[in-house]
Parts: sequence; C-alpha cells; structure tokens
Amino acid sequence: MDAKAEKQALESKATVLEPHSSEASIHDGAVFEADVEREKHEVFKKIEGGVDFRTVTWQRATLIFLKIQISTGILGIPTALYSLGAVGGGFSIVGWQLANSWTAILMGEFRNRHPECHTIVDMCGKLWGPIGKELVGIMFIIAYIFCTGSGILGTSIPFNALSEHGACSVLFGFVATLMVIIVSCIRTWGRMTWPLTAGFVSVMSGVLVVVIGVTLRDRPAAAPQTGPYELGWSAIAYPTFAAGMTASATIFISSAGGPGFLPVIAEMKNPKDYKRAVVICGFVVGAVYLSFSEVIYRWCGAWVASPSLGSAGPLLKKVAFGLALPSLIISAALFNHTGAKYVFVRILRDSPHLQANTVIHWGTWISINIGLGVLSWVLAEAIPIFNYLIALAGSICFAPMSLIFPPLFWMYDFGHYRSGTPKQVAFYALHVLIALVGGLLLIGGTYGTALAIKDAYATGAIGSAFSCADNSNTVG
Repeated sequence: MDAKAEKQALESKATVLEPHSSEASIHDGAVFEADVEREKHEVFKKIEGGVDFRTVTWQRATLIFLKIQISTGILGIPTALYSLGAVGGGFSIVGWQLANSWTAILMGEFRNRHPECHTIVDMCGKLWGPIGKELVGIMFIIAYIFCTGSGILGTSIPFNALSEHGACSVLFGFVATLMVIIVSCIRTWGRMTWPLTAGFVSVMSGVLVVVIGVTLRDRPAAAPQTGPYELGWSAIAYPTFAAGMTASATIFISSAGGPGFLPVIAEMKNPKDYKRAVVICGFVVGAVYLSFSEVIYRWCGAWVASPSLGSAGPLLKKVAFGLALPSLIISAALFNHTGAKYVFVRILRDSPHLQANTVIHWGTWISINIGLGVLSWVLAEAIPIFNYLIALAGSICFAPMSLIFPPLFWMYDFGHYRSGTPKQVAFYALHVLIALVGGLLLIGGTYGTALAIKDAYATGAIGSAFSCADNSNTVG
C-alpha cells in the first residue's frame, strides 16, 4: 500500500484525531481544527471561576507515575524472585516493565486521539458500546479496591511492627483506612503531587535501609542464627506452574500502572506530554526494581520477608517501616483516589457541579472516597496476606486492562495495518502477541493464585478473616 492509498484508508475510517497534527483531522466523523477543537472534548475544561483540574505539568506527571508504580509492588518482588530465581526473576522484571511501559503509551495515545475519554472504561466503551463500558467499569473499580486493600494491609503491618503488636490488627487496619481516606480526598492530581513526592522519598528511604541492612548481616534475619542453614538462593529456579504464575503476576502488577496513568492525562496542562513522562518513569522504575530486588534476594534467599521491608532484622525492620509508613498510606490513598475519581466523573460529568465548589460536588466526592475506602478495608481483612492480594489483582483485573485491552485500542485505530506493508503486518502481529500473553496471565495467574491461597489457608500460612493476630511477624 503506497502513501496515498494509506492516507485514503485512514480518511475513510473517519475515526481518529491525529495526536500531533496541526491541520484539520478526522475524529468520529467530524472535522476538528487542531488543539482548540480538541479542548472542547476534554473532560475537564480550562475555566475561570471554578475548580481548575488542569494543573499537572509533565514533570509533575512523572512524579505521579513514579509513585503509582513504586509503591506496594516493590515490597513483594523479592519474594517472587524466590520462585523464579535471580536470572528468571530479573528477566521477568525487565520484560514486564518494557511491556507495561509500551501498553501505557498505547493507552495514552489512544486517549489523546479520543480526548473525551477519561479512563480506560470510556476507551472500552468506544470499542464495545455501553455494555462493554459497564463491564469494564466494574473491573476497574474492583481492581482499585484490591489495590487500596493491599495498601491498607501493607500499612497495618508497620503499625504492628512499630508497636510490637500493641493492638488488634483489624484495629490497625481501620486506623490506616481513616488515614487513607483523608489523603484520598485531596481533590485534584495537581494537589496530590506533593504528598506523592513525599511518599516516593519515604518508600525509597525505607527500601534503602533494608537493602543496606541485609548486606551487613552474616545470615538472613529469619534464618536460624546458629548452625548450618540453606540460603535458598538460585540463579535459575524451577517452580510449579501455580507458583511461577503467582510470582509472575506479582512482578507484572508492580509495573502495570497504565490504567492509573490515564485519569492523570485529563488533568494535564498539555496531554501531549504524557508519553515523555511515561518513558522517564519506566526507565527509573525498572532500574529500581531490578537493583533493589536482586540485592535483597541475593542476601536473603528463601528467608526474604513479605513485605520485604522486614528482611533486615527486628531493629532495621522498625526503622524501615517507620520511614516507609507515610509512603504506604499515600500509596493506598492514591489507589483510592483513582477509583473515586472515576466514579465521581461518571456521576457528575456534563453537570455544572463537576467543576464547581457546590455542596453536591463536595458531598459526592467525599462520600465516594469513604465508601470505596471502607470496601477496601473489608477486602484487606478478608484476605489478610499481602502477596496474594497483589497477585490476585494483577491476574483478574490488570492483565486485561494493561495487556489485552491496549493492543485492541491500537487495532481499533490502525486495523488497516493487518493488510498493509510487511513492516505494518509485523507491527500488527506484535500487538496480537501482547494480547495473547495477557490472556495467558489472566487464566494462568488467576488459577495459580487461587491454588496458592487455598494451600496457604490449608497450611495455616493465612490466618482467619478479621483476625487480630500480628501480621508483621514481630511477636512470636
């Protein structure tokens, strides 16, 4: 297909707005005049006299994306390496980071070609209509309730560690939930930037303490302190299917931030800067995950704690948890904010209350944050083990949203590549392969995680629901 024929094919589709064009473009059958017309279709308008949501620069977006990814995920990866081995785990970290960064770019570019989309839910509505939109909307909410729940559970653990199990774990979880809701109620992503920056510094400080601490010990803190012991480190491991898929799902979700990135685009001053922020974030996150996780696994092996901040012994565990505690609260708040913002826009979109300081505006926003926060707390107490909660969210929800849907978005706008030049056909096949990998993770990851949860309950590794028992392994 020559250039002229390709151009005619694009125009005949009449579906997309070219993201970098300065001329009139085709979008859902209408011709728009560049960025001025594009702004008319943005969810949040640049207005005076109301709430200005459009305050996020690409630098702030980069910080937000970094905190979305470097949160609870980094606490579970070292344990996953035990199942996959140092080499297999390292390839898994790099591979998933590349795949998730690419699909995040695909989602962002699709959203910018269709600027009326606020979240991945709206984008799926483009492909599958109202029914598909509602089904994905349910998936989106479930995903972020899982993520918030894992954050609440992760926050109750340092409370137990610092107080030496000074109160019931359920109570600590409830206190964490209140803190999460308060932070989550910050209304715009622009104002969330400073807490998220503090949270990023917080978690990096806590992890650095553990990384340095484990290298200074003669043997892992959880290992027998006298006599011979087996470290349990291996370059290449041979896990069972269930254990391998659970570990892979844990690593995958640690970088599957794309669906959470999308609502931020709607609050960026210039949505076209999104790709720059994603690329920088992907590089930094991949380097942090690979280096920190491999060091912890090298020195702890089978004796790595879950979450990993407890791997350097009782004293450094308290130091690390104390430093990372603000980050854990802010991470859970970030996830709750993402889910709440979706529901908030769905309810008030096209209403004068969306960007106005009215009672309805504030009442809706605060009520949604409280409701989702409480649901997340209930989930965290019902499945009270950190790694499995993360892996379950990754398999059931984020595998479709981060791996299956993005290639379909691309195919929706570039379906003509299927019968184009050899290069275009190969590019089309690559996106088909990404979707198939997502399908494997959805089925295999869910199966593996379900079996792992079942076995953990059977062996007593997971306590009963709403248990007051210490979940930080501080009190024997």
